[in-house]
Amino acid sequence: MKRRNFIRNSSQAGLALSILGLASCKETKKEEKMTSASAETAEAAAEPFFKLSLAQWSIHRMIREEGVDPYTFAEKAKNWGFTGLEYVSQLYNPELADADYSEEAMAAFVEKSNAEAKKHGMENVLIMIDGQGNLAVNDEKERDETVEKHKKWVDAAAAMGCHAIRVNLSGSNDPQEWIKNSIDGLTKLGTYAKTKNINVLVENHGGLSSNGALHAEVMKAVTLDNCGTLPDFGNFCITRKKDSRECEVMYDIYQGVKELMPYAKAVSAKSHNFDAQGNETEIDYVKMLQMVKDNGYTGFVGVEYEGSELSEPDGILATKELLLKAAKEIS
Repeated sequence: MKRRNFIRNSSQAGLALSILGLASCKETKKEEKMTSASAETAEAAAEPFFKLSLAQWSIHRMIREEGVDPYTFAEKAKNWGFTGLEYVSQLYNPELADADYSEEAMAAFVEKSNAEAKKHGMENVLIMIDGQGNLAVNDEKERDETVEKHKKWVDAAAAMGCHAIRVNLSGSNDPQEWIKNSIDGLTKLGTYAKTKNINVLVENHGGLSSNGALHAEVMKAVTLDNCGTLPDFGNFCITRKKDSRECEVMYDIYQGVKELMPYAKAVSAKSHNFDAQGNETEIDYVKMLQMVKDNGYTGFVGVEYEGSELSEPDGILATKELLLKAAKEIS
C-alpha cells in the first residue's frame, strides 16, 4: 500500500514538474519572441525614411582629373554604402559626344552600365542630362530639336530600369516667356517619356529654374503626371556675377525646397563644407529633411558632394553620415 501511494505521489509530482517545465518553456519562448520583436522594431526605427543613392557628379573630379573610369561608378557607390545610382550624362564624354550620341554608342553605354549595376547589386535610379540643348528657349524650332535630343536619353533610362531623367530648363530670362516655353518643352518631352514609363524631372539648376515660385508655377501648369521636380538643397543661385562663380541673385533655399517638394520625384542632398560637428556649413539638413518627410517623400535621396576641402570620397561619406544623423533628429 505504501509503495502504491509512493508511486502515485511520484507520478503526480512528475506530472506537476512537467506542467511547470512546459509553462516555463512557453514563457521563455514568449520572452524570446518579444525580445526579437523589440529588436526588429528598434532596427526599423533606426532606418531612415528614405533610400540612399549617389549622384555621379560627386566623383566628377576623379573622372575628369584623375582618369577614373566612369563605369566603376557602381562599384564605388556599393563600397560607400549606397543602393541607388544617379548617372550624369556628361561624364561619359568624350566617348558619347565624339560618336555624336549614335545608337551604337548609346547602346554600349546602356549595356556596360547595366552590367556593372547588376554585378554589384545596385539599382539604376535616374540619369542627369546636360549639354543637350535648351528646353525653355524662345525659338520653337530649337526647343523641338532639344526635345528630340533628349528622347534618346529617355530610351536609355528605360533600358536601364531607371524611373526618370533629370533635365535643365535653360532658355529665356524673361519670367513670362520662360514659363510659357518651359510648359511647352516639358509637355512635348513628357508626352514621349510617358510612353516609356519614364519621369521627366526638373532640377533647380540656375537661371529661372532656381526661382522656386516660378518653377512651381510651371509644374502646376504641366498636367502630365510623369513630370515633376528634383529639388536640390543648394542650387538656388539665379544669376552669378559677370566672369565669376560668385552668386549675385540668390533665392531662399528653404523657401525653394518647400515650393518644389510637392512635385518631387527625387531629391538631391547637396553639400560643400562641414564644421567640426559634421554639419554642412550653409545648409540645415534637419530643416531640409523635415520638409522632405512632411511631403510624404520616401524615395531616394541622392548625395551630391561638390566641396573642395575634403576629397570626393571623404565628402561623400561625410554627406551620407550627415543625412543619416539628420534623419534621426526629425519628428
